[in-house]
Amino acid sequence: MSNSTSSSAKVERKTKDNQNGPIHYPLWFGGSASCFAACVTHPLDLSELKVRLQTQPHGAERKSMAQMVAHIVKADGVPGLYRGLSASLLRQITYSTTRFGVYEELKEAFTTGVGSPSLPALIAMASTSGFLGGIAGNPADIMNVRMQNDAALPAADRRNYRHAIDGLTRMVREEGFGSLFRGVWPNSVRAVLMTASQLASYDVFKKELLQRTSMGDNIYTHFTASFMAGFVATTVCSPVDVIKTRVMSARTQESMVSLLTRITQQEGYMWMWKGWVPSFIRLGPHTIATFMFLEQHKTLYRRWKGYDV
Repeated sequence: MSNSTSSSAKVERKTKDNQNGPIHYPLWFGGSASCFAACVTHPLDLSELKVRLQTQPHGAERKSMAQMVAHIVKADGVPGLYRGLSASLLRQITYSTTRFGVYEELKEAFTTGVGSPSLPALIAMASTSGFLGGIAGNPADIMNVRMQNDAALPAADRRNYRHAIDGLTRMVREEGFGSLFRGVWPNSVRAVLMTASQLASYDVFKKELLQRTSMGDNIYTHFTASFMAGFVATTVCSPVDVIKTRVMSARTQESMVSLLTRITQQEGYMWMWKGWVPSFIRLGPHTIATFMFLEQHKTLYRRWKGYDV
């Protein structure tokens, strides 16, 4: 009996000691959670649908979302929904690991015993980490767009990359090293908007739910906060997402001013919301899965280290 009491006291002291300061989670947790999310949501991921909706020519023969889904399945079968998975995973390893890692490090650095960072501070931290993540993940992002859009091209124009590494190698060999960073600026701007609207809003929504409702720090709170974060991120990122997709899928380079002028004249200002629904259908579940996997990463880590007993 005394041994059990002594052991419990040691565990209690360890837990209290560990909780005195912030917990330092591994930097790769964000990338790992994002990879798990990509694997789970890719069959339901309509990013290929979104890419095709955003890149199809403006005219009378444009397909609706339902028509595009039917076209993809008819032309490529169910495996067509998995196209670009290797590029998607490579993107999460580079882009998401960087943005989540930098964001968590900055948040930890500016968190004191008095209080946590304000919303403007969180947005600034997320913007910084998103910009760095956008640069790091740009080559894989190009692969992701190209591999998903490949089947929509005429057979003679298809690149037919076997996987992401094959695509990167061929890009460097055929188009030069600079091709890996084509569209890096709109991509980085999008990454800033995505990270600021997604990560910062998730933290704010989670904090408000915990403070203003009876919900605890559990899976229901994580789901609700991540769902709202996905809605915000989709809306904020839609215009830049369309531009990024068109720049990365283009075979010829075009200045940003020329591109914006041309598509606005041809399609009006509604081009900014083109593909919003499939974007949300893609980003919503992916955001939910990412944060829920991330929270489980953290929960398991705390238990392993003895923080949660």
